[in-house]
Amino acid sequence: MQQSRRQFLKNMSIMAGAFAVPNFLVPQKALANQNVSEWKISGSHWGAIRAKIVNGRVSEIKPFEYDKYPTEMINGIKGLIYSEARIRYPMVRLDWLKNRQNSDKTQRGDNRFVRVTWDEALDLFYEELERIQKDYGPWALHTGNVGWRSTGQFHSCGNHMIRAIGMHGRSVSTAGDYSTGAGQTILPYVLGSTEVYSQGTSWEIILKESQNIIFWASDPVKNLQVGWNCETHEAYAYLEQLKQKVAEKAINVISIDPVKSKTQNYLGCEQLYINPQSDVAFMLALAHTLYTENLYDKQFIDMYTVGFEKFVPYLMGETEDKIAKTPEWAEKICGISSKKIQEFARLLAGKRTQLIFGWAIQRQQHGEQPYWMGAVLAAMLGQIGLPGGGISYAHHYSSIGIPESGAAMPGAFPLNLDEGKKPKYDNSDYKGYSAVIPVARASDSLLHAGETINFNGQKVVYAPYKMAIFTGCNQWHRHSERNKMKQAFQKLETVVSINYSWTATCRFSDIVLPACTPFERNDIDAYGSYSNRGVIAMQKLVDPLYQSRTDFEIFKELCRRFGRDQEYSREMDEMQWVQKLYNDCRNENKGKFEMPEFNEFWQKGYVLFPEGKPWVRHADFREDPELHALGTPSGFIEIFSNKIASYGYDDCKGHPMWFEKVERSHGGPKSDKFAFWLQSVHPDKRLHSQLCESKELRETYTVQGREPLYINPKDAEKLSIKDGDLVRVYNDRGQAIVGAAISDNFPTGIVRLQEGAWYSPLDEQIGAIDTYGDPNTMTLDIGSSSLAQAVSANTCLVNVEKFVGNAPEPNGFTGPIEVSI
Repeated sequence: MQQSRRQFLKNMSIMAGAFAVPNFLVPQKALANQNVSEWKISGSHWGAIRAKIVNGRVSEIKPFEYDKYPTEMINGIKGLIYSEARIRYPMVRLDWLKNRQNSDKTQRGDNRFVRVTWDEALDLFYEELERIQKDYGPWALHTGNVGWRSTGQFHSCGNHMIRAIGMHGRSVSTAGDYSTGAGQTILPYVLGSTEVYSQGTSWEIILKESQNIIFWASDPVKNLQVGWNCETHEAYAYLEQLKQKVAEKAINVISIDPVKSKTQNYLGCEQLYINPQSDVAFMLALAHTLYTENLYDKQFIDMYTVGFEKFVPYLMGETEDKIAKTPEWAEKICGISSKKIQEFARLLAGKRTQLIFGWAIQRQQHGEQPYWMGAVLAAMLGQIGLPGGGISYAHHYSSIGIPESGAAMPGAFPLNLDEGKKPKYDNSDYKGYSAVIPVARASDSLLHAGETINFNGQKVVYAPYKMAIFTGCNQWHRHSERNKMKQAFQKLETVVSINYSWTATCRFSDIVLPACTPFERNDIDAYGSYSNRGVIAMQKLVDPLYQSRTDFEIFKELCRRFGRDQEYSREMDEMQWVQKLYNDCRNENKGKFEMPEFNEFWQKGYVLFPEGKPWVRHADFREDPELHALGTPSGFIEIFSNKIASYGYDDCKGHPMWFEKVERSHGGPKSDKFAFWLQSVHPDKRLHSQLCESKELRETYTVQGREPLYINPKDAEKLSIKDGDLVRVYNDRGQAIVGAAISDNFPTGIVRLQEGAWYSPLDEQIGAIDTYGDPNTMTLDIGSSSLAQAVSANTCLVNVEKFVGNAPEPNGFTGPIEVSI
């Protein structure tokens, strides 16, 4: 009966059309006010919006009037709110409900769930926390939120989870992230900060002073559509100017990339093709040319760096490998001719050059090396700290390059315990296991429990945690190697997920709690993650659908079960918190920027700050390297790191090096078995896995309802694949059914599946085919190196073939199979 009811609802939604909805899905107070409409303002990772609300339902979305370059992603907001994949009620996995921690773990992922009440679900959640702390201790609980939570300073879901769970007891947390794990670990040793999340030289200065701009595996036109806070899209005005300068030949712009990126196509600039995962070999050959032709800046090297003299012997083949890193050596690896390598080195040295790196090339085995070697190149060119010169690792992210206003931004809901407070279970005995594990090693911690690994100069002992909590975080999107994850999750006794959509993480959980979308609650957010251009009101567009609740309500009710709810909330409700965060911001800005009273702000919906002043990254260091020393051990740029060398790692030594990968296309290891390099980049029409559940938006890019696999025309012809065909992409780790999208933006031997595609396995069995097209079904789950232990998703080879037979329908967007007991 329950299955029939679900099918009935599905059929109703199809018949009703894109904007209709059965009455019982509309808040009742809206039904009492027919033909009532109003406009409200809100924010999102995809930009600020205004929404027309008619009878309690979102009927129209338009961009905020100050956003001159809005993204089409906002067209997916209605599809997100009213998605078929919404979590409607608290649900519990069938066999877990019957047998709790003794359930059949091999059934996890079979998608059979029982609907329960909120009180029942929260009681189960709390009972599991109690059991874990009493029977095991803090080492057995994993708090797994490290994701792109929904925007909003008060309703930041990670903060709510960490504060609430921290009031109960301690747990195993994670270090690093999936986006920049290798980069954020290596760069503090080299340049003194993570760099990947640091403000960069202003676009205005780059456009004025740069003669060469090198986009190295960087695609800002695609990636600047989203931001960590509410995105302003101000950087597009400068990209528009850059396009004009390229046309006028005023600036020489080159994209170094295996594929023709969206940025390269938009700008109409030159592309320099490079074989995948071979950037370091190319960089070393450039350095060899700069050194042997005396084109490098000796004065800069002497004054601002340390360790160059220890790097040169490796470059010249005088160390143990006895291989000079000549252009001829690199040509065989990177696919760029030795002549072109020499010409390119001379081009970089001859003019003011701004190197702009993306994040993709550090998501590979030995991903620390290209970032370190990029810094060495920039140092040899001697332009770090000069206007329009040097190196950036983040100009594709959150409108970095837009000057900061200087205004204070609103704070957030506190994640730590209040001063003087301790958790209910004040137990810090981890039984010898590490309290923090590298985030990308979460599966290994379960599959290799008790083993010791190297991590950033320390030893980490894998904790065999028994319970995991995920909130606002789709672990089954971001982690690599799905079949390995299935094996790992079978080790867990209990998994809890709090989300608004039925992601694969929910499917592989035991307790699933329905959270609100960011459009069903009140909040405020920073407008501009780095520019600090203002504060945006996130006015609740509609009342929470179904039985969804805010994270604040969920965790307050959890804390009530052990008598800490008033402490958790500080005896304030949602709007009191929103007003407090605004007023704190207002008080902090007094004397610098005038902000209206809260009620005036809330009615207007925003406050904007003046634009900031242009800025040059590392200019103060260049001006005085002693007064403005870097955060490295020496205070200088470290071409050779004594600290890293002291760790004695075989896979990350004292200076940047070329390391072969375990698999690499174009003549590399395993290329004789698997013909294609699988590139899994940030998607063009969603934010990671967010918005994939929006059917209206998804239908603008899918092929026969599947994720598109971009492939070169010659490769497609060779495989008898036509545009729009279903194909199977596979390797020894997994397989998926996808749709062929033939494009000459992709060279032979390279295919692209955009990450964030919802994992939709045919069933829970290990090896089951993915019916929609998640690239992490095939990606490799190994650490980048002993230093960062970061994700290596772009070290991945696959084969492709035309799919034969009747393809199963994608099953990842329809929610659970509701059963009764």
